[in-house]
Amino acid sequence: MSAQRPLPKRVVSGIKPTGNLHLGNYLGAVKQWVAMQDAIQAEGGETMYFIADLHGLTEFIAPDQLRANTIEMTATMIAAGIDPDRSILFNQARVPAHSELSWLLNNVARVGWLNRMTQFKDKAGKNREGASVGLYDYPVLMAADVLLYNTTHVPVGEDQKQHLELARDIATKFNTDYGVELFTLPEPLVSAAAPRIMSLRDAAAKMSKSNPSEQSVVKLVDSDETIADKFRKAKTDPDLLPATVEELAERPEARNLLTIFAALADRTPQDVLSDYAGKGFGAFKPDLADLAVAKLGPIRNEMVRLLDDRGAIDAILNTGAEKARDLAAPVLRQAQAAMGLML
Repeated sequence: MSAQRPLPKRVVSGIKPTGNLHLGNYLGAVKQWVAMQDAIQAEGGETMYFIADLHGLTEFIAPDQLRANTIEMTATMIAAGIDPDRSILFNQARVPAHSELSWLLNNVARVGWLNRMTQFKDKAGKNREGASVGLYDYPVLMAADVLLYNTTHVPVGEDQKQHLELARDIATKFNTDYGVELFTLPEPLVSAAAPRIMSLRDAAAKMSKSNPSEQSVVKLVDSDETIADKFRKAKTDPDLLPATVEELAERPEARNLLTIFAALADRTPQDVLSDYAGKGFGAFKPDLADLAVAKLGPIRNEMVRLLDDRGAIDAILNTGAEKARDLAAPVLRQAQAAMGLML
């Protein structure tokens, strides 16, 4: 089998419509996608971002809530800088090829491969027998999500690398079993700038909207006053800020606030420390609060404006889905033909 021809970069990534995005979601994913949108297109490539509403079904969610979350997630992404005129933005369920290809790939993927997926074990916990088949099988749908579009690169965090390896294994086995050069093997796109944002009350835990303490998480819908208050009351320690990042190794709360400041300011943590070394948090936290309000306030305001016309958001998703369906159709047809399904 000859080597596949080089393809222009096509980045594809999705996000579950969970509702109430927070600072960790923004800095760890959406902000990175905006940067990729600019960088990849400057190279002549293409970016596709989708709301993973099919993945949202792996655990029960009320239909009205899922619909509302999908619209709100789309508004948040646009408000944060994803441009539907430059990137293809759609929700997964409007492109049936995702589900169709997923079933085809289910017959290529091996049970042993899925049994090794650590996220299912983590999410199902002790209730593995009571978990949905979708929760067990969703890595195959994730493979379909990217293989459907000749994706060359997929933004991944540490917890998603295993799923991308599965997608590559499925693609390789399909191409080999059926003697075709159909599926591109996607490469991971790991952004060194993507930070891991921790709780403002306990830096041993990731920032999460499920945390019972409202003070632990900064939500993108929070008012300016609420954002500032949460940073002013964020847990710290009594020591002064040091001259180097390495000196924060045993100070998780301080390191977390420095990480947030640097990510919001598009600076390195070491660069930020050059301004605050030897100062206390009485000087640092008010500046961080002001920075967070300046960066997040406009996103919240634009999101609220967009949600005043949910029909317009639905139209954006429909337009994006049309573009995605056009790209997906020939790949799905070729997969069906390779498997003997097209007479």
